[in-house]
Amino acid sequence: MKSTDLCLSSRGAEVVLATSSDEKYPPENIIDGSSETFWTTTGMFPQEFVISFHKYVKISKLTIQCYLVRSLRIEKSLSKDPADFEVCTEKDLQYTEGALQTEEFSLPEFQATYLRFIIKSAFDHFVSVHTVMAEGVAENL
Repeated sequence: MKSTDLCLSSRGAEVVLATSSDEKYPPENIIDGSSETFWTTTGMFPQEFVISFHKYVKISKLTIQCYLVRSLRIEKSLSKDPADFEVCTEKDLQYTEGALQTEEFSLPEFQATYLRFIIKSAFDHFVSVHTVMAEGVAENL
């Protein structure tokens, strides 16, 4: 099977939880496939968002494009509901003044029905998340 970006709304992915929301910069922008649009936090940390695939997927690589994120944890769940998350990876990101942070996570292949991204801290009061890409394949149930 050909590997594809599973974190696209056009492929059925959905942001089912976000801890902050601004109508001009909604969390759905994270999965629209464009780095020109984004979700912004509204202060205070941690902040998080959860992406549902509505099916089992097998993921081999994750990439996030964001701005001003200092510390990030990514968790996965195989549950029917967004619960029972396990840590996939945790990383402190480098500050890139005036440019998007593009962080690639090459992980051992894993299955998930949900991904949770927890922004533990930031370089400023607000951050933006532009895109999340999960390279992998959808599994037959």
